[in-house]
Amino acid sequence: MEAASHLAGGFGEPAVQSARAFRACLQALARPGRVQELAGANPPAPLSTAAGTLLLTLVDHATPLFLAPSHDLPAVRSWIAFHCGAPLVAAEAAVFALGTWEALQPCDRFDTGTPDYPDRAATLIVEMAALNPANARLTGPGIEATAAARLPDVAAFRQNRSRFPLGFDCFLTVGTAVAGLPRSTVVEAL
Repeated sequence: MEAASHLAGGFGEPAVQSARAFRACLQALARPGRVQELAGANPPAPLSTAAGTLLLTLVDHATPLFLAPSHDLPAVRSWIAFHCGAPLVAAEAAVFALGTWEALQPCDRFDTGTPDYPDRAATLIVEMAALNPANARLTGPGIEATAAARLPDVAAFRQNRSRFPLGFDCFLTVGTAVAGLPRSTVVEAL
């Protein structure tokens, strides 16, 4: 990445694109397992378009962000600094965390909220190789009967659900696709 290229890659039409992206983010969490299209950003590698668009939409100068080693690269740091202004922090202090599943481990270091304030939990943005084929059956709020999803670790998401109303929320991203998995979703292996 060239020295000034961190200036590129943001929304071309911020008002329209951020509104569309925010709606897709909401739909992803409201309909767990249902893949949404999320485009607009053109971030540096290894960030996917969906992950970059999530950052442009949900992260700003008041949103502490943890970059896992898989994504803690100078080009990514510069792009985030210019487009989002998010402070980069340790995992324990993060409101959002970004990386591959392996690089985000162990997940128990992220904030899962408190009984009085469960909404203060971290949200993980997990970069995936693919969102198919499904390896988990999902039930719960926002799912009419059942849904299917590809999860990086079914057991970890089952454990996360067992702490409800505490626990982290998650966006799974690849290319321009995003799927949401809130902590309220019941997860079973297929």
